[in-house]
Amino acid sequence: MKGFEYLQNQLDDMKEEGTFRHLIPLESAQGARVTIKGKNVIQLSSNNYLGLTSHPRMKKAAEEAIADYGVGTGSVRTIAGTLKMHEDYEERLAEFKHTEAALVFQSGFTTNQGVLSSILTDQDVVISDELNHASIIDGIRLTKAGRRIYKHVDMASLEEALKETQNYRKRLVVTDGVFSMDGNIAPLPEIVELAEKYDALIMVDDAHASGVLGENGRGTVNHFGLDGRVHIQVGTLSKAIGVLGGYVASTQSLKDYLIHKGRPFLFSTSHPPAVTAACNASLDVLLEEPELIDKLWENTKFFKKGLQDLGFDIGISETPITPVMIGDDALTHKFSDQLFKEGVFAQGIAFPTVQKGKARVRTIVTAEHSKQDLQEALEAFERAGKQLNILK
Repeated sequence: MKGFEYLQNQLDDMKEEGTFRHLIPLESAQGARVTIKGKNVIQLSSNNYLGLTSHPRMKKAAEEAIADYGVGTGSVRTIAGTLKMHEDYEERLAEFKHTEAALVFQSGFTTNQGVLSSILTDQDVVISDELNHASIIDGIRLTKAGRRIYKHVDMASLEEALKETQNYRKRLVVTDGVFSMDGNIAPLPEIVELAEKYDALIMVDDAHASGVLGENGRGTVNHFGLDGRVHIQVGTLSKAIGVLGGYVASTQSLKDYLIHKGRPFLFSTSHPPAVTAACNASLDVLLEEPELIDKLWENTKFFKKGLQDLGFDIGISETPITPVMIGDDALTHKFSDQLFKEGVFAQGIAFPTVQKGKARVRTIVTAEHSKQDLQEALEAFERAGKQLNILK
């Protein structure tokens, strides 16, 4: 069929440059080791921080929910798709996050889109870190609000933006809690102080901090002791929580407003019973099995030190997200491919996900990995690095 030649030309260019990638299907459950193309490999690319995708308590909760309620809800939340379990879970989630209320969306991506697009008008301005997640960027694009981008975690740049925007009705400062490509943590105490100084609202996306930072995995706000001082907390239920969805934790007023104005919430069928039940069970795991978070951080420290000792550049990471910085896009993908040959699945990340010249293999260790898994992975990184002259 004619019409898409211009797209194919771009794809051909990507293939010639060595940056075209195929989807890679897993042939097993998500875990510390997975099966890909019939090969058992160490998994270092999933967001399954605590191994909850296959936790027995969560699987049991999902199975029981299907038996009792079926596999779907048949409607959006605002018509006939709200089950009592949806509201029960949101109440528990708000209590866990130390906020007045919480509302669950279909994904973390749609949560950011729904919040930003609904609460800001052309009378307002959003002030965003330059390395915020794509869902924040797209959410901002859906608004008619003014926009300012401040340099990554640069508080002087943020203050300058706050000073320049004092004539707007509302100013909303938005930041990732943990930045997904570099693994560094936002300087939230300083951001909060500036926002309070200039009477601005604060929104934190804790996608990669939920279940990882804070007491029992409550996130960066709790990690820094800032409960009650951040207006909007957004997170995902598909990373450390191990299931699917996103949430906003804030005031009852914001929750009620989003129920009426948040378009992804209004026009998407609600989560199936199994998803909600599993998410609810994840709170029990976080509260009653804190040793999983302890193991995650123990593994993180071990693996980071191992990579550094080998001579790899791991950037500014402070969390289980540990990039191995390569720079060149094509070489990064070759390195990822070589790692797979050596028994490690660690995906290369290149432009446009990261800036040109900053391609990297992004690794994420989990609580499921054994020390033997991680030691084998380090040995594979060393072999692959030497074969491609990344390590001298």
